[in-house]
Amino acid sequence: MKKQLLQAAAAAALLGAISMSAQAQNIAIVNGQPVPKARVDQLAQQLTAAGRPVSPEMEPQLKEEIISREVFMQEARKKGLDATDDYKAQMDLARQAILIRQLFEDYRKANPVTDAEVQAEYDKFVAANSGKEFKARHILVETEDQAKKIIADLKKGAKFEDIAKKQSKDPGSGANGGDLDWASAASFVPEFSEAMIKLNKGEMTQVPVKSQFGWHIIRVDDIRQAQLPKLEEVKPQIVQQLSQQRLQKYQEDLRAKAKIE
Repeated sequence: MKKQLLQAAAAAALLGAISMSAQAQNIAIVNGQPVPKARVDQLAQQLTAAGRPVSPEMEPQLKEEIISREVFMQEARKKGLDATDDYKAQMDLARQAILIRQLFEDYRKANPVTDAEVQAEYDKFVAANSGKEFKARHILVETEDQAKKIIADLKKGAKFEDIAKKQSKDPGSGANGGDLDWASAASFVPEFSEAMIKLNKGEMTQVPVKSQFGWHIIRVDDIRQAQLPKLEEVKPQIVQQLSQQRLQKYQEDLRAKAKIE
Protein backbone atom coordinates (compact mmCIF):
# COMPACT_ATOMS: atom_id res chain seq x y z
CA MET A 1 0.00 0.00 0.00
CA LYS A 2 2.82 2.39 0.92
CA LYS A 3 4.59 1.59 -2.34
CA GLN A 4 1.43 2.34 -4.33
CA LEU A 5 1.00 5.67 -2.56
CA LEU A 6 4.60 6.62 -3.34
CA GLN A 7 4.11 5.69 -7.00
CA ALA A 8 0.92 7.74 -7.14
CA ALA A 9 2.66 10.71 -5.56
CA ALA A 10 5.56 10.42 -8.01
CA ALA A 11 3.16 10.26 -10.94
CA ALA A 12 1.29 13.30 -9.68
CA ALA A 13 4.55 15.20 -9.28
CA LEU A 14 5.59 14.21 -12.80
CA LEU A 15 2.26 15.33 -14.24
CA GLY A 16 2.56 18.57 -12.31
CA ALA A 17 6.05 19.16 -13.70
CA ILE A 18 4.83 18.45 -17.23
CA SER A 19 1.90 20.80 -16.71
CA MET A 20 4.19 23.58 -15.43
CA SER A 21 6.53 23.02 -18.38
CA ALA A 22 3.62 23.29 -20.81
CA GLN A 23 2.41 26.45 -19.11
CA ALA A 24 5.88 27.92 -19.43
CA GLN A 25 5.59 27.45 -23.21
CA ASN A 26 2.18 29.16 -23.34
CA ILE A 27 1.15 32.70 -22.51
CA ALA A 28 -2.48 31.77 -21.89
CA ILE A 29 -5.22 29.20 -22.32
CA VAL A 30 -8.17 30.67 -24.25
CA ASN A 31 -11.36 28.60 -24.06
CA GLY A 32 -9.23 25.53 -23.45
CA GLN A 33 -6.89 26.30 -26.36
CA PRO A 34 -3.21 26.88 -25.49
CA VAL A 35 -1.65 30.05 -26.90
CA PRO A 36 2.08 29.37 -27.40
CA LYS A 37 4.69 31.94 -26.44
CA ALA A 38 6.28 31.36 -29.85
CA ARG A 39 3.56 33.56 -31.37
CA VAL A 40 4.74 36.50 -29.29
CA ASP A 41 8.32 35.88 -30.41
CA GLN A 42 7.25 35.73 -34.06
CA LEU A 43 5.29 38.97 -33.78
CA ALA A 44 8.29 40.66 -32.15
CA GLN A 45 10.51 39.45 -34.99
CA GLN A 46 8.09 40.81 -37.59
CA LEU A 47 7.98 44.21 -35.91
CA THR A 48 11.77 44.34 -35.64
CA ALA A 49 12.16 43.40 -39.32
CA ALA A 50 9.76 46.21 -40.19
CA GLY A 51 11.97 48.73 -38.38
CA ARG A 52 10.08 48.81 -35.06
CA PRO A 53 12.40 47.28 -32.43
CA VAL A 54 10.58 45.68 -29.51
CA SER A 55 11.67 46.64 -26.01
CA PRO A 56 11.06 44.47 -22.91
CA GLU A 57 8.43 46.99 -21.79
CA MET A 58 6.38 46.18 -24.90
CA GLU A 59 6.12 42.45 -24.18
CA PRO A 60 2.85 42.71 -22.16
CA GLN A 61 1.27 44.59 -25.08
CA LEU A 62 2.39 41.89 -27.51
CA LYS A 63 0.94 39.19 -25.28
CA GLU A 64 -2.40 40.98 -25.12
CA GLU A 65 -2.36 41.36 -28.90
CA ILE A 66 -1.73 37.63 -29.41
CA ILE A 67 -4.44 36.68 -26.91
CA SER A 68 -6.94 38.99 -28.61
CA ARG A 69 -6.09 37.43 -31.96
CA GLU A 70 -6.74 33.97 -30.55
CA VAL A 71 -10.14 35.07 -29.21
CA PHE A 72 -11.08 36.57 -32.59
CA MET A 73 -9.81 33.55 -34.56
CA GLN A 74 -11.84 31.17 -32.42
CA GLU A 75 -14.98 33.22 -33.03
CA ALA A 76 -14.29 33.34 -36.78
CA ARG A 77 -13.87 29.55 -36.89
CA LYS A 78 -17.06 29.11 -34.86
CA LYS A 79 -18.88 31.05 -37.57
CA GLY A 80 -17.29 28.90 -40.28
CA LEU A 81 -15.49 31.81 -41.91
CA ASP A 82 -12.35 29.71 -42.37
CA ALA A 83 -14.29 27.53 -44.83
CA THR A 84 -15.36 30.35 -47.16
CA ASP A 85 -13.95 30.71 -50.67
CA ASP A 86 -12.85 34.27 -49.94
CA TYR A 87 -10.83 33.16 -46.92
CA LYS A 88 -9.20 30.32 -48.87
CA ALA A 89 -8.30 32.66 -51.74
CA GLN A 90 -6.75 35.21 -49.38
CA MET A 91 -4.81 32.48 -47.56
CA ASP A 92 -3.44 31.27 -50.89
CA LEU A 93 -2.25 34.79 -51.75
CA ALA A 94 -0.74 35.17 -48.28
CA ARG A 95 1.16 31.88 -48.65
CA GLN A 96 2.52 33.05 -51.98
CA ALA A 97 3.68 36.37 -50.53
CA ILE A 98 5.37 34.72 -47.55
CA LEU A 99 7.14 32.12 -49.70
CA ILE A 100 8.33 34.74 -52.20
CA ARG A 101 9.60 36.93 -49.37
CA GLN A 102 11.53 33.96 -47.99
CA LEU A 103 13.01 33.31 -51.45
CA PHE A 104 14.25 36.88 -51.77
CA GLU A 105 15.61 36.91 -48.22
CA ASP A 106 17.47 33.67 -48.93
CA TYR A 107 18.96 35.24 -52.06
CA ARG A 108 20.11 38.34 -50.16
CA LYS A 109 21.84 36.22 -47.51
CA ALA A 110 23.58 34.13 -50.15
CA ASN A 111 24.65 37.20 -52.16
CA PRO A 112 25.72 39.93 -49.72
CA VAL A 113 27.07 43.25 -50.94
CA THR A 114 30.84 43.36 -50.35
CA ASP A 115 32.89 46.26 -49.00
CA ALA A 116 34.73 46.40 -52.33
CA GLU A 117 31.47 46.88 -54.20
CA VAL A 118 30.41 49.62 -51.78
CA GLN A 119 33.74 51.40 -52.24
CA ALA A 120 33.47 51.20 -56.04
CA GLU A 121 29.94 52.65 -55.98
CA TYR A 122 31.05 55.42 -53.63
CA ASP A 123 33.98 56.27 -55.92
CA LYS A 124 31.57 56.62 -58.85
CA PHE A 125 29.38 58.89 -56.74
CA VAL A 126 32.35 61.08 -55.82
CA ALA A 127 33.50 61.30 -59.44
CA ALA A 128 30.03 62.31 -60.62
CA ASN A 129 29.46 64.89 -57.89
CA SER A 130 32.86 66.48 -57.33
CA GLY A 131 33.43 70.05 -58.43
CA LYS A 132 31.66 73.22 -57.43
CA GLU A 133 28.44 73.76 -55.51
CA PHE A 134 26.37 76.91 -55.79
CA LYS A 135 24.20 78.61 -53.20
CA ALA A 136 21.75 80.30 -55.52
CA ARG A 137 18.41 82.09 -55.47
CA HIS A 138 15.92 82.51 -58.26
CA ILE A 139 12.65 84.17 -59.07
CA LEU A 140 10.39 82.22 -61.43
CA VAL A 141 7.65 83.98 -63.43
CA GLU A 142 5.46 83.07 -66.37
CA THR A 143 6.48 85.62 -69.00
CA GLU A 144 9.66 87.22 -70.29
CA ASP A 145 8.19 90.71 -69.82
CA GLN A 146 7.56 89.99 -66.12
CA ALA A 147 11.14 88.80 -65.73
CA LYS A 148 12.56 91.87 -67.48
CA LYS A 149 10.57 94.22 -65.23
CA ILE A 150 11.83 92.40 -62.13
CA ILE A 151 15.44 92.72 -63.31
CA ALA A 152 14.88 96.44 -63.86
CA ASP A 153 13.38 96.78 -60.37
CA LEU A 154 16.31 94.90 -58.84
CA LYS A 155 18.77 97.22 -60.57
CA LYS A 156 16.91 100.16 -59.03
CA GLY A 157 17.42 98.72 -55.56
CA ALA A 158 14.49 96.40 -54.96
CA LYS A 159 15.29 93.48 -52.66
CA PHE A 160 15.61 90.11 -54.40
CA GLU A 161 14.21 88.15 -51.43
CA ASP A 162 11.10 90.34 -51.15
CA ILE A 163 10.23 90.04 -54.83
CA ALA A 164 10.76 86.27 -54.72
CA LYS A 165 8.32 85.93 -51.83
CA LYS A 166 5.68 88.03 -53.58
CA GLN A 167 6.02 87.08 -57.24
CA SER A 168 7.91 83.81 -57.71
CA LYS A 169 5.67 80.96 -58.82
CA ASP A 170 8.10 78.38 -57.40
CA PRO A 171 6.30 77.51 -54.14
CA GLY A 172 9.28 75.72 -52.65
CA SER A 173 11.88 78.45 -52.92
CA GLY A 174 9.62 81.46 -53.26
CA ALA A 175 8.51 81.35 -49.63
CA ASN A 176 12.20 81.37 -48.65
CA GLY A 177 13.12 84.39 -50.73
CA GLY A 178 14.09 82.27 -53.72
CA ASP A 179 16.69 80.28 -51.75
CA LEU A 180 17.69 77.03 -53.49
CA ASP A 181 20.31 76.10 -50.87
CA TRP A 182 23.61 74.46 -51.82
CA ALA A 183 23.47 72.32 -54.96
CA SER A 184 25.61 71.25 -57.88
CA ALA A 185 24.95 72.57 -61.36
CA ALA A 186 23.77 69.11 -62.39
CA SER A 187 20.86 69.42 -59.96
CA PHE A 188 19.12 71.94 -62.21
CA VAL A 189 17.71 71.86 -65.74
CA PRO A 190 20.38 72.59 -68.40
CA GLU A 191 19.25 76.14 -69.26
CA PHE A 192 19.32 77.13 -65.60
CA SER A 193 22.71 75.49 -64.99
CA GLU A 194 24.34 77.05 -68.03
CA ALA A 195 23.32 80.54 -66.92
CA MET A 196 24.20 79.94 -63.26
CA ILE A 197 27.75 78.66 -63.76
CA LYS A 198 28.66 81.82 -65.68
CA LEU A 199 27.97 83.94 -62.60
CA ASN A 200 30.49 84.86 -59.95
CA LYS A 201 29.65 85.14 -56.27
CA GLY A 202 27.12 87.96 -55.75
CA GLU A 203 26.20 88.29 -59.43
CA MET A 204 22.74 88.09 -61.01
CA THR A 205 21.62 87.22 -64.52
CA GLN A 206 21.12 90.39 -66.55
CA VAL A 207 18.61 88.83 -68.94
CA PRO A 208 15.78 86.38 -68.21
CA VAL A 209 16.60 82.65 -68.47
CA LYS A 210 13.94 80.47 -70.10
CA SER A 211 13.34 76.86 -69.08
CA GLN A 212 10.46 74.41 -69.25
CA PHE A 213 9.15 75.91 -66.00
CA GLY A 214 9.03 79.53 -67.11
CA TRP A 215 11.40 82.53 -66.92
CA HIS A 216 14.09 82.76 -64.23
CA ILE A 217 16.11 85.55 -62.66
CA ILE A 218 19.10 83.88 -60.97
CA ARG A 219 21.49 85.18 -58.33
CA VAL A 220 24.52 83.32 -56.98
CA ASP A 221 25.13 84.08 -53.31
CA ASP A 222 28.15 81.80 -52.81
CA ILE A 223 30.33 79.15 -54.46
CA ARG A 224 32.33 76.34 -52.84
CA GLN A 225 33.91 72.99 -53.57
CA ALA A 226 31.41 70.17 -53.29
CA GLN A 227 30.92 68.94 -49.72
CA LEU A 228 30.42 65.20 -50.09
CA PRO A 229 29.46 62.84 -47.27
CA LYS A 230 32.05 60.34 -46.07
CA LEU A 231 31.76 56.69 -47.06
CA GLU A 232 30.73 55.66 -43.53
CA GLU A 233 27.82 58.12 -43.62
CA VAL A 234 26.29 56.78 -46.82
CA LYS A 235 27.35 53.12 -46.66
CA PRO A 236 23.91 51.85 -45.47
CA GLN A 237 22.18 53.61 -48.37
CA ILE A 238 24.72 52.26 -50.87
CA VAL A 239 24.35 48.71 -49.53
CA GLN A 240 20.57 48.96 -49.77
CA GLN A 241 20.75 50.35 -53.31
CA LEU A 242 23.16 47.67 -54.56
CA SER A 243 21.23 44.92 -52.82
CA GLN A 244 17.99 46.10 -54.42
CA GLN A 245 19.62 46.28 -57.86
CA ARG A 246 20.99 42.76 -57.45
CA LEU A 247 17.61 41.44 -56.33
CA GLN A 248 15.93 43.13 -59.29
CA LYS A 249 18.39 41.43 -61.66
CA TYR A 250 17.70 38.07 -59.95
CA GLN A 251 13.95 38.53 -60.45
CA GLU A 252 14.41 39.47 -64.10
CA ASP A 253 16.65 36.41 -64.69
CA LEU A 254 14.12 34.06 -63.11
CA ARG A 255 11.38 35.52 -65.24
CA ALA A 256 13.48 35.26 -68.41
CA LYS A 257 14.34 31.60 -67.76
CA ALA A 258 10.77 30.58 -66.97
CA LYS A 259 8.81 28.75 -69.66
CA ILE A 260 5.61 30.76 -69.91
CA GLU A 261 2.96 29.53 -72.38
